[in-house]
Amino acid sequence: MIHKVDSVVMEPISDGQIYNAQVLESVFKKFKENENNGNQKINIVHIGDSHIQGDLMTNEVRKKLQQQFGNGGRGLVFPYQLAKTNGSYNERFYSNRGWESYRNIYPVKNDPIGICGIGLWRDTGGFAVQLQVKDLAYKFNTIRIITPQNQNMFDLATSSQTNIIQSSERKVISHKIKKGEAISTIADKYNVSVTDIKKANGLKSNNIRAGRTLKIPTNEMKPKTIKSSEFVPLDIQADAFSHHYYSEKALDRIYLLPNKEASKFELNGIVLEKDAPGLIYSSIGVNGAKYSDYNKYPLFFEQLNALHPDLLVFSLGTNESYDHLEVEGYIKHLREFISNIKAQNINVPIIVMTPPPSLLRRKPNTYIRDYSKEILEIAQKEGFAVWDLYDEFGGMDGIRKLKTQGLIGPDWVHYSKKGYEKQGNLFAQALLKAYDNFKLKN
Repeated sequence: MIHKVDSVVMEPISDGQIYNAQVLESVFKKFKENENNGNQKINIVHIGDSHIQGDLMTNEVRKKLQQQFGNGGRGLVFPYQLAKTNGSYNERFYSNRGWESYRNIYPVKNDPIGICGIGLWRDTGGFAVQLQVKDLAYKFNTIRIITPQNQNMFDLATSSQTNIIQSSERKVISHKIKKGEAISTIADKYNVSVTDIKKANGLKSNNIRAGRTLKIPTNEMKPKTIKSSEFVPLDIQADAFSHHYYSEKALDRIYLLPNKEASKFELNGIVLEKDAPGLIYSSIGVNGAKYSDYNKYPLFFEQLNALHPDLLVFSLGTNESYDHLEVEGYIKHLREFISNIKAQNINVPIIVMTPPPSLLRRKPNTYIRDYSKEILEIAQKEGFAVWDLYDEFGGMDGIRKLKTQGLIGPDWVHYSKKGYEKQGNLFAQALLKAYDNFKLKN
């Protein structure tokens, strides 16, 4: 497909090609180094809205790229279930206590909204959060806990130990009631109180009937063994960005527990890595998010350093169109977003993905068309690459076909699982094609 932008001179774009791909040189060098020597961790971070939060598209990209460059780990995960929203199918979180949460799409509050765009916190301990990896390809050796200002709020444990306490208890015998026996007679026989017999048998009155068997708590004592279990904390280390634990044995389950020194517990994200070179593809998505929502919280940009990105990919624009934001405002917020990233000394290649086609209240979404055109126009000047998803999926002219193919959902905004996986597959192919072109020239 050829994109038609008439205000600047652009290099021809063939099907699936990434525009302005020369800016990706540094990450392509890491790809090549890893292919030649198998000694690199390559971190790609993909930031977006509801199209990304479910991890359907990004999981497809992750799998495709890891087939070529190796599986370096799952990357950033978040307990979406505890925040009562949807998330990746690759892992599950369970907690014995409830958690409060807040998202960056809401009015600004003094809440711990960090790297995942959703904050999760509790003011009291007493919790155990279980992280269970469902896709065993993502068993991990290293887990990193990201908290505001890198505070030490959580302990980790992989197992519990059993404590045994020896005690004693009253010996209980059975007595079958004979005809004419009263409860007081039975109590006297065993030298116990009527109250004890009634309590042991759940009786509300002194009435008993012959033939029934009663439990009699005698005054004789017998030994009793009491067992209790408690988690065994692991040895956690810290660096400038996270608290982390390394295990030689790959893990698929771990528990987050309250650190005894902490008085509050705020969780921004968890990073899972394998003890192997390869690619890590972290996805960050918030339903309803816009560039301006991420721009609200400096903590998001500060914590981006914890992921050590080599390449950033942006997928935002659908929600701006629903706010009827004109293209000038959209580009202003995109530029501010990039500026905030660079202010953290994160100077890595960027791919801006144009928004996928959608309808706006059942009418053609011309905002998306205008955003896509402007993204391509400013790409060279701003120094980022572009993958034109809008064009790949046929733009406004192709949206009816997307419906016929079962790729777009009934709201004409979100895509089906099949649709998101196709997006991910096409993007991975485009990135690999651009890398092949780089290798031909280098």
